[in-house]
Amino acid sequence: MSAPIIAAPTPLNGTPALNARGIRAAQLGLLVNAVLTVVKLLAGIVGNSYALIADAFESMFDILGSFVIWGGLSIASRSPNAEYPFGFGRAEALASAIVALMLLGAALGIGIEAVREILTPHHAPAPFTLAVLVGVIVIKYAMAKRVDAIGANTGSSAVKADAVHHLSDAITSAAAFIGISVALWKGPGYESADDYGALIGAAVILFNGVRLLNEAVHELMDRTPSPAVVDQIARTACDVPGVLAIEKLKVRKVGAGFWVEIHVQADPAMPLASAHALGGAVKYTIKDRVPSVTAVLVHMEPFDAPVGGPAEPAVRTRLS
Repeated sequence: MSAPIIAAPTPLNGTPALNARGIRAAQLGLLVNAVLTVVKLLAGIVGNSYALIADAFESMFDILGSFVIWGGLSIASRSPNAEYPFGFGRAEALASAIVALMLLGAALGIGIEAVREILTPHHAPAPFTLAVLVGVIVIKYAMAKRVDAIGANTGSSAVKADAVHHLSDAITSAAAFIGISVALWKGPGYESADDYGALIGAAVILFNGVRLLNEAVHELMDRTPSPAVVDQIARTACDVPGVLAIEKLKVRKVGAGFWVEIHVQADPAMPLASAHALGGAVKYTIKDRVPSVTAVLVHMEPFDAPVGGPAEPAVRTRLS
């Protein structure tokens, strides 16, 4: 017997309130990055610091990244329709992948230019550039912590990618600070320390870009989430009275939530109406106890008792 129970047609990427928080974080990031880009670019040009100029260009990529995150979250917040019955949650993972590729491009460009600057003799940077970098580091680190908290709360991969963007900017600014400090402290002959700082910053951006791209690809390819999430869903289903076994359990991430497909085994003599009701109970119990689950598809099947098993079959779980 089979009684498929599917969740109501609501967005599979989380609640509109959570999406709104992510969009507001992206908008704030746009404003902060725009101001910091101008400040760093002017300070870098006037203060003769390529590391600061490279940092400004990285912030320009941050601005584009925030636009991408904003757009991805806006699309992901749309409700499913006839053309897209599974919703638009994949827009978040796609936005994360685009931001990751932008980071990789920024790292490559900054790294190439840093090497060119190292090979070209130039003057040491001005001392005031250190004060600019301290302010940038404080602001960007605070932004990274705030946006990361929002990403953790909403489960949004796109918002988490934006947080990594802010943290990358703080790290590249710290690398530039160290490079400029060495150049000023050591004096003539160490002017290129500023450029080495930019090169280190490029390496950090490259690392974060690869990590973000890896996570985005996993989500786009429907990779199974962590065992902790799957186990929690399985145990929750087994706790529902009448459930005798779980034959299959498939979980994938869509936007900020999880889509669950589960095969539940029950008493073969159970009437169809009762099996349908049990499937509904499993669905709503999972959604109630595991808030990150946004949609559940339940398949009801007759319990397949093991040969020589006990008269009263125990609850058992077989995942595949």
